[in-house]
This record gives sequence, structure tokens and C-alpha cells, in this order.
Amino acid sequence: MDSYDVIVIGLGAMGSAATYQLAKSGAKVLGIDQYAPPHALGSTHGDTRITRLAIGEGLEYVPLVKRSHELWREIEKEVGYELLVQCGGLIMCIGNGYGQHNSGDFLQNTYDAADKYGIEHEKLSTEQIEARFPQFNLSGSERGYYEPGAGYLRPEKCVAAQLELAEKYGATINLNEKVLKYGASDSSVTVKTAKGTYHAAKLIVAAGPWVKDFVPEYEHIFKIHRQVLYWFDIVDKNNYELYRDMPVFIWEFGSGRYDNFYGFPAVDGATGGVKLATETYDTDTSPDSVSREVTATEIQEMYDKYVKRQLPGLSSSRIKAVACMYTDTPDAKFVIDTHPDHQNVIVASPCSGHGFKHSAAIGEVVSQLAINGKSDIDISKFSFSRLLK
Repeated sequence: MDSYDVIVIGLGAMGSAATYQLAKSGAKVLGIDQYAPPHALGSTHGDTRITRLAIGEGLEYVPLVKRSHELWREIEKEVGYELLVQCGGLIMCIGNGYGQHNSGDFLQNTYDAADKYGIEHEKLSTEQIEARFPQFNLSGSERGYYEPGAGYLRPEKCVAAQLELAEKYGATINLNEKVLKYGASDSSVTVKTAKGTYHAAKLIVAAGPWVKDFVPEYEHIFKIHRQVLYWFDIVDKNNYELYRDMPVFIWEFGSGRYDNFYGFPAVDGATGGVKLATETYDTDTSPDSVSREVTATEIQEMYDKYVKRQLPGLSSSRIKAVACMYTDTPDAKFVIDTHPDHQNVIVASPCSGHGFKHSAAIGEVVSQLAINGKSDIDISKFSFSRLLK
């Protein structure tokens, strides 16, 4: 039986980061994934992910994202290619909005986070937004927040980079190997896969939407929701620079749960389209049953509600559309904690749809938990216990 200091199950956003950090720290680590990341079957794909430093979902996230930005730059130097693009980020809200991820007054929370942590930003009126960002057709009552240090990450490249570096530092990476089960005693864990059996002192479960397979006794606290990402064409290609140079954005244009969406610059040239998405929570799913096909009806509904009026420079012509999954908790916060029944098993961030920007630091945090039993960043608000009361 092969033995390791730590085994990591799942090598997407959190798992690849944890495996890299563990290997870099000198631990003997095995990373296992049932597929070959980066792939498009879970939650870590779609070309781009927003990152922002002032986190409206809660002050407890800011140390994670600030550390992640530092780590992305360190990783870029090691691998020699770009992962983080700081093109600026714009948040727009009408009134208090609905609140992203159960956050209440998302815009005010963002202001508060920026002020507390000294994050460079501007507070914008409707007139200022209109003057600086003519891509957006405002209703006339928006308030805005602009953060020059915000931008986007390339998720597939981030995963690939960290797995590459993990192997460089000595990690064993087993791809296309499905974990069947694990057992945990007071001092060790045993992981059985379709190809073998492995032993370690600690286990990190970073399985994303497959988390329920590994914490079945607590599966009721996790819900899996299908999400769709859309790329719409630019009407006038002569205006391509307007979309190439725009910031990432989050726009709460009403007070309803689904009166908000987000988007990115045109990162793939004049014919690559502009990526937009909203978030839906009406139907539970699973990785095995999720529909990966995006229908013509879904595309038309996205265009009619979110694109036609708000971004009139985009057409109803869809360049592409892909489905992914969120793993959500009841309060839309993360879980980064030891398993309630097994202190040598760490569960890493079912992240409720806003985790990728934090993933580099979460990898470092769980690496520290596995090696030292504690982390440099306070993760007390991401405990299992809050969800088990």
C-alpha cells in the first residue's frame, strides 16, 4: 500500500491549489481526480472568473482574496504565463439590490470592505458610470463602485499551472482515477480507488459538486445548482475596443433574486463574443444528472432579460454557451474545516459560486491545516458547526 503525508481528492480549483502548496512545503502528497483537470465537467471552467478585492459577501473573505492575488503573481513567475488580468471591476446597483450570495446590501458591504482594508476604489454616480462606461444602458438610478485592482482569472490555466508546479515539487498526480471510498481512524486515512489503495496521515476532500459522495452523512447541507455561461456577439465589430477595454462587472438592476448578472471584457478578439451570466437556484441537480446542453430557449431568455436592454451593443447571436455547477450551502458561505467526525479529514470549500478568486489562498490554508493544524488566515466563519445547529 502506497503511503503519503496527505492525499487530496479532487484537483479543480481548491484541490490543485492544495496539492501545489503541500508539495511546495515539502509534504509527500498524492492528488487524485476521476478526470484530467482542467476539464469542463465540474465548476472550474469557462475561460474567465471575476476577482475583486473588496468582497461584498463579507469582510472575512478579504484576507483570502488579497493573499490569492499575491499567490497568483508568484505562480505566474514560476510558470511564465499570465493568470490574473487586473482590468478593473465595476459594481452597479439600484437601491439596495437583492444582495449577491445572501449578502444583504451588497454595494454598501463592498464600500465598507474597501474602506476597512484600504482598497483603492471610487464611488460613482449614474452620470459618472454613463460617462466612463457607455457600453451599459442604465436605468438612471444606479450607484456604482469601481475597483482598479479587480479583474479576471483564467481558471483552466490556474489549475494547469498549479498541477504543473505540484509535480515539479514532487507531488504524485493520479488522473482518470475514481475514488470509491475512504476510511478514517484517529491517526490515518485509507483511500480506495478503482486502481489501488493508498494510505496517508491526512486527507483533503476538494471534490466540488461531488462533495456529497465523501460526506454522505452531511449531504443535506449541500445543494448542487446548474449554471449557464453565455457568450454573445458584438453587433458592430468597429466598436470591438469598447468591449475589449471594459471592466468586469456585476449589475444588480432590480430588487428581485434574479435581477442581476455579471460579465467580462471581450477577451478573445472581435469575434469571440462577450461572456455574461446570471445565477439560478430553482432546481437541485447532481454531477451525474445535470443537463450539460444549453437550449435555444435558455439563450433567448438570457438575451431578452439581461442583454437586450442593458447591453444594446450585443446581439442575440450566441457565440457559445456552456453549463457548470455551483455547490451551495444554506448561508452561501464556504466550508473550510475538518470533518465533524474525523479530525484528520479536511473538507475544502464547497464555495457557493464565489470561490475561485479565493482558491489559491484556500489551497494554502488547507495545506497549513494538514501540516500544522492551523492556518495563518482566520477561517472560523467557514466552519462545519455553523451548519449543523
